Amino acid sequence: MNKVMSRTAQPRPRHRPPTRRDSRRPGGAPPRTPSRLTAARPEEARTRPGAAVGQPRPTDLFAERLLAVLSGQRPVHWMLRHTAGRAYDDLARLAEHSPLRTLGPRPVVHDIGYYVPSQGALEVFARVAAGGRLRAMAFRLELGKDLRWRCTAVETGPPQG
Repeated sequence: MNKVMSRTAQPRPRHRPPTRRDSRRPGGAPPRTPSRLTAARPEEARTRPGAAVGQPRPTDLFAERLLAVLSGQRPVHWMLRHTAGRAYDDLARLAEHSPLRTLGPRPVVHDIGYYVPSQGALEVFARVAAGGRLRAMAFRLELGKDLRWRCTAVETGPPQG
């Protein structure tokens, strides 16, 4: 199954978010309400990543994390607990050269697509807008026995001079 999702630019507010009106009283969060999926089938919501309302997909989450490391915004060890096998070594080797670093605005994930080669595995590609160019980033995610996704391989497009 191949899927490609385009990201649309989210408008950013140009004003500060509202603050609490009374500084002496703590602001409370709204009460948590279970989603329809969680209420109907709680066992499925635990096993499916991104099933809960407001949870990002693992593909989006790892694309953003890897981009932060490969663009030099975060250190490589930030991904240590999110990688398995040789992926951390590959990521460290790639990050030495900061292949997605730009001098202007921060690079952003433009599109994400994925392929499901087997159950519990995702092969993901992302198009990254870095400077005035689109760059490629690919990685593999595998679902562990603890139901956590971990990156097991990472690659970027060839360096452009």
